[in-house]
Amino acid sequence: MESTITRESIAATHSLIRRHIRRTPAIETSGADFALDFSSLTFKLELFQHSGSFKVRGAFANLVTRQVPPAGVVAASGGNHGAAVAYAAMKLGLPAKIFVPNVASPEKIDRIRGYGAELVVTGKYYDDALEASSKWAAASGALVVHAFDQVETLLGQGTAALEFEEQAPRIDTLLVPVGGGGLIGGVAAWYANRIRVIGVEPEAAPTLTSALRAGRPVDSPVGGIAADSLAPKRVGDLVFPIAQSCVERVVLVPDEAIQDAQDALWRVLRVLTEPGGAAAFAAVLSRRYMPETGERVGVLVSGGNTSGTRQR
Repeated sequence: MESTITRESIAATHSLIRRHIRRTPAIETSGADFALDFSSLTFKLELFQHSGSFKVRGAFANLVTRQVPPAGVVAASGGNHGAAVAYAAMKLGLPAKIFVPNVASPEKIDRIRGYGAELVVTGKYYDDALEASSKWAAASGALVVHAFDQVETLLGQGTAALEFEEQAPRIDTLLVPVGGGGLIGGVAAWYANRIRVIGVEPEAAPTLTSALRAGRPVDSPVGGIAADSLAPKRVGDLVFPIAQSCVERVVLVPDEAIQDAQDALWRVLRVLTEPGGAAAFAAVLSRRYMPETGERVGVLVSGGNTSGTRQR
């Protein structure tokens, strides 16, 4: 495990950012509510976080622990990270420039603009926006806030697990959506093999799956319904060793299963998620992940920046 991403450093980060973030709710329900044949199912609802996703944790971790130059901050994002950095910068009175690709949803673009950041829409996918943001950072001297492959980002995202352990201390397994891996890296570092941590990726964007097969981060296909939140080309270099040691396995889910999970969360709980936010639950609902008898399952619902359950 990356030595700087520890329970102690995550707890220290939480103490620094907790006044800036919401303690999002956890709701315990039954698998039977979703026609599943196991009893204990607990959701951590990060869609109720500021800016609509868990990403604001990592954004504040960066902005309150690093020296921000007069040029402000710059970030590339599929949408949620950009909204989080824009929100954090607004709250701290800092200039921000956010680069997003054309796949970014209108809801996420509206959030970024609403928080007062300068917005640049460029390229087809996240990595195109990342390249453009890197050029801007080099020219302007702005502080780069990486969406997932940065120590401060991982520490901030790990605070979601710190909270969830306090709220649901008896879970056996936690399912976590994976894009670049900042969330699962922070979560897995916090739990440190004390429970099962299962990654869930869209079949169309298997970044961590590809890395684990290759033994190192490698380029992967990019696409699918959750491409604006779970589809960088490769998993982060900092994330990968944490995943190797602390993630039990990764489950792949098709787009249809993600859409079904969105619909089920709305129908049963009246929780409206974006596709990436429903991906972890899709593994359970589609039975791509089958809990053992008596297993207490947690699911991290990562974001809700959407206007509807079906996005075709």
